[in-house]
Amino acid sequence: MAIYLEKFVLPTSEQEEKMILQRMAYNGGKFGYIDNLYPCALFSEKELTEIDFDNITIFYGGNGSGKSTLLNLIANKLRLKRTAPYNSSELFDSFVDSCVFRLGYDEEGDRFRDVPQKSSIITSDDIFDFMLTARENNQDVANETRELHDDVYGNLKYGKTIRLNSLENYDDVRLQVLARKKSLSRRKFIYKVAGRELKLNSNGETALNYFDNKLAENSLYCLDEPENSLSPKFQKELVDIIAEKAKYAGCQFIIATHSPFVLSLKGAKIYDLDSNPVDLKNWWELENSKTYFNFFEENRQLFKKD
Repeated sequence: MAIYLEKFVLPTSEQEEKMILQRMAYNGGKFGYIDNLYPCALFSEKELTEIDFDNITIFYGGNGSGKSTLLNLIANKLRLKRTAPYNSSELFDSFVDSCVFRLGYDEEGDRFRDVPQKSSIITSDDIFDFMLTARENNQDVANETRELHDDVYGNLKYGKTIRLNSLENYDDVRLQVLARKKSLSRRKFIYKVAGRELKLNSNGETALNYFDNKLAENSLYCLDEPENSLSPKFQKELVDIIAEKAKYAGCQFIIATHSPFVLSLKGAKIYDLDSNPVDLKNWWELENSKTYFNFFEENRQLFKKD
């Protein structure tokens, strides 16, 4: 079980006040103005100052609870690789500078000097961009394939007749016979020959493939709402991928989510950011999980077999 990040310490309210005063002075002396105090007071008011990590650690909470902010603070402090931009503020960098972290131990019992090189933060924007790019690439391939078969169709239909000499040119003869059928239009020919060569996965399948291929061994990953774009079925498959990577591939995960499926990851340490003060909870004690349970409990009779 890999734990590359062992502890993360957030600034105290006194440290926050100091950085606010320093920024105000920078903006214009004692009359300096700060447009947005974010992320100051977001965690200190909930008495969250230290986070101890396990192999899988989850930040749970509704919108505005700070779960994504925590991931970004950790990612910036550890200088994790990122693709998608993040919401910042004029106090964000000072806040990051005031954070402190402690790394875990390797198999020999020595403390890590740094997080693994391939460690990164993966957000829902990364997934959406990947899906969009995949579909654009598939469309480009589809267009090129259709243009190619346009030319092939013309040559087969109106060109020199191909004689069957051996099994080696059987496919060419078969395609020409197909192209010269009166009942088969050019469009139907192209669809019949080329249409099934391109397999466009659903958004959920594409997103799941992204995680399956992106998560390397022996790395630390911050996942921001990875359940986005995934149906319950695929969320359960994602849970299996994460559990396998954590158990067998030397990966540590820090996840921001409110999905009951992701929250149910076996052995995960869950911080409930909706509670004040922030507290550790079991996944079945969280509001989202209870809401799902109550909904299905109220409609239990609809699921009973005849």
